[in-house]
Parts: sequence; structure tokens; C-alpha cells
Amino acid sequence: MTKKDIVRTIAEATGLPHKEARQLVQTTFDTLVDTLVREGRIELRNFGVFEIKQRKARIGRNPRTGVEVPVMARRVVVFKPGKQMEAKVQAAGDPGQPAPDDDPGEPESDGS
Repeated sequence: MTKKDIVRTIAEATGLPHKEARQLVQTTFDTLVDTLVREGRIELRNFGVFEIKQRKARIGRNPRTGVEVPVMARRVVVFKPGKQMEAKVQAAGDPGQPAPDDDPGEPESDGS
């Protein structure tokens, strides 16, 4: 899903004009980024937590040549899904794949 898809979904669900929905989505994203930069953490109940973490400097390896290279310390954004999101994702299984208990290769048992 892209930002354009999110705008279209919100416009259809709320009846807002496309232009207003686009502005709403962009303002929401801008606010999230600004808050994350300023405070280092955003907790959205029933969704998840965005957090800035510090990665230490380390020695990496160029995968093409195998030569060791220094990797500088940096700040990264990490996301931890909330319990409800995690439960929905686990219940859904892999996209396009049958759920674990939906194996089409085994006939259903009638208990006899």
C-alpha cells in the first residue's frame, strides 16, 4: 500500500475531497516524523511503538568483496507492533497462502 492508496481509502471512507484527504495524510505523517525526532518515541495504542535507537559503530563486511569496512554509529527508527496488530498478523498467516489449519491437502475429519 502506498501513500496514494491511503489517501484514496480515507477519501472514500470519510467522503472528504481527495485534496483534503491528501493534506490530512501528509499532515499526519509530518507530525509523526517531527514528534519522533523531537521526543524519540511515539506510542500509538492498539497499533505499535516507533522509537529512535542508537546503533553502535562496528566492523562490517562488503558482501561483494569480503573486505572489512567500518560502519559508523547511527540513529535508526525501529517499530514494535502492538498486541492487536501482532495478533491480526499472526492470525492472517502469509499473504496468498492458506492459514496453517487450512491445509487443502488433508481432508477434514468428522471425528469418527
